[in-house]
Amino acid sequence: MRLGKFAIFLEMIKFEHTVFALPFAYIGALLAEQRLPSFHDFVWITLAMVGARTAAMSLNRIIDRRIDAANPRTAARALPRGLLPVWTVWLYTAVSLLLLAVAAHELSPLAFRLFPVAVLALTFYSYTKRFTWLCHLFLGGTLALAPLGAWVAVTGAASAAALTLAAAVMLWVAGFDIIYACDDYDFDRTAGIYSIPARFGIATGLRVARVFHVLAAGLFALFGYMLGLGAFYWLGTAAATALLFWQHRLVSPADLSRAGVAFFNLNGTLSVAMLAAVFCEVVFK
Repeated sequence: MRLGKFAIFLEMIKFEHTVFALPFAYIGALLAEQRLPSFHDFVWITLAMVGARTAAMSLNRIIDRRIDAANPRTAARALPRGLLPVWTVWLYTAVSLLLLAVAAHELSPLAFRLFPVAVLALTFYSYTKRFTWLCHLFLGGTLALAPLGAWVAVTGAASAAALTLAAAVMLWVAGFDIIYACDDYDFDRTAGIYSIPARFGIATGLRVARVFHVLAAGLFALFGYMLGLGAFYWLGTAAATALLFWQHRLVSPADLSRAGVAFFNLNGTLSVAMLAAVFCEVVFK
């Protein structure tokens, strides 16, 4: 029974979506010093990401449970249906935050000092849809902590290059979150939920997403230039840019039926492709 509840919890937080952020945490660790991180750093970065992502999604499901219950697209989630009690999700959240705190402590003094900032970001972004259509950038900024946090963990400091990579991830995530929000256009307008599509329309929302993705591709390129990276990285960046382009070919204001493919399949492939390119860049340079 307990395993069944845990499986429901993992499905509720979409654990498989860790594929968006975790590869970029590894990318930050690999390129901070352009070498393979130690086994110690690799393990604790992985655990930090599991803790951070699990806590963020658990908090999101708790904070948004009434909105989710009212939205036909999300009404079948575990909390609205009563498949899990709220206190259980709070317990998982507490355990996840403890794991993040321990991992940050093991990685570096600066990472541990920044732990409260990370907790604030993981919590605050879920509230932003209630008061600003810039909520997509807040979500992107939260996921951008993955490469930035790993960079800080490995080097003990941030840098202009690390901030450039974080900005690229922020715009990449914000862009695909806008596409995803188009599916909730009608509900968001009725319920008073803020998003770029709800505020400006689906067509404008998709245009803004394209601009964000063009800027993200440019920042990925700038990051490679700043570090003087080689052919493997540029192949990965070219593949990522092609995937971003293809993502926008799949959706239009008149047809959002493939938005789910654009959201998960292509973006998951992008993050893994970038990690593979960076790994080859570091190992075979």
